[in-house]
Amino acid sequence: MAVADSLAMTVESPLPPTITATPKPVAGEPPLRTTVESLFDRYVVPTVNRGLTLIRGEGRHVWDDQGRKYLDLGAGVAVSSLGHAHPAIRETLALQAGVLIHCSNYYFNEWQGRLAQRIVELTGPGKVFFCNSGAEANEAVIKLARKFGHASGRYEVITATNSFHGRTMATLSATGQEKIKQGFEPLLPGFTHVLFNDLAAVEAAITPKTIAVHLEGIQGEGGVFVATPEYLLGLRELTRKHDLLLTWDGVQCGYFRTGRWQSYERILEGVPGGEDFAPDAIAMAKSLGGGYPIGAVWVREPYQDVFGPGSHGTTYGGSPLACAVALAILDTVERENLAENIRARGEQLRAGLTALIGTRGITGVRGHGGLMGMTVEGDPYGVVARLTQAGLILIPAANHTVRFLPPLNVTAEEIDEALAVVESTL
Repeated sequence: MAVADSLAMTVESPLPPTITATPKPVAGEPPLRTTVESLFDRYVVPTVNRGLTLIRGEGRHVWDDQGRKYLDLGAGVAVSSLGHAHPAIRETLALQAGVLIHCSNYYFNEWQGRLAQRIVELTGPGKVFFCNSGAEANEAVIKLARKFGHASGRYEVITATNSFHGRTMATLSATGQEKIKQGFEPLLPGFTHVLFNDLAAVEAAITPKTIAVHLEGIQGEGGVFVATPEYLLGLRELTRKHDLLLTWDGVQCGYFRTGRWQSYERILEGVPGGEDFAPDAIAMAKSLGGGYPIGAVWVREPYQDVFGPGSHGTTYGGSPLACAVALAILDTVERENLAENIRARGEQLRAGLTALIGTRGITGVRGHGGLMGMTVEGDPYGVVARLTQAGLILIPAANHTVRFLPPLNVTAEEIDEALAVVESTL
């Protein structure tokens, strides 16, 4: 069957004929694998322990191959910023595909220039490099720091324990979690990990070879730990004192997820001196494309031309199609005041979860807006599995944490629905 025919059936029916439901097993036998699961078993590298077979999405809901409906507050791990099948994304993809999909970076294209302008207007004076993912964006930030420090012989980057920056060899080496590094040694040299929110530890780690400090405003994969205002302002002062770059991983905690464009803006709201804080480079991805792959790096004005022609590049980055989609999402976020919405929904979620602390195995709540962590007793993967069976999709994290990563346009009613599922299931 042609792909287009299969897609049409998926849209029309929650259970297209090309997907077979799991037959009921004979008593005592394990469940039989569906056709889709068997395809994955045979042909897809098993880098992930997968759960559901999803076939359709609309708004903040998805359906599986059994016709079951789920409230998706995992949003593809903070990617689906407008939920599923949003008209702005659907229409832009269709229209732009009929105009120009790809042209490579040997040529100018209007959409890349317009998107770069919008990002600079939101962030501050500088320029933007486009790529395809969060790992690529963080990789570019690491290369930027090394390029900037090359003439002075500096290349070391300080990152935080518990951090997560990606799975390429450089971003894996930068990540402060030993469990994901096993089997890939020797790692790329030049990275030092120190305790998060510990300014003295950063200062003690600086050597004549140090060129940058790289951090997340909120450690998402690590368990939703939030940087303190004192830590951020102290890092900015410290890096200027030692002529170091302060670079930022906003892949998960950025793009309005906290109710502001970047998480440092939310963390430093109302803090004296906070309005003058700015990193030297910011890695972005995930919500930027709403499901279409795109990454970006904003580079502050003094360092915006460190990369010259031939020093870094990408084949697909900043394509007309990717940038057109990202522009449509930005327009929607601004037109529908979705930054304000996710801030309000985050406070609603925090209040509801806080009321459950001490019951149902819930031990705490932390985070901002649409990046909220619920800490639990025991295995967060088991908690996520139970909630999934009850119709609520969330994302596990380290340190006994379950992440709520709802789309920016999630409604108050849907947050209430999620809280009800948590309360009745755990």
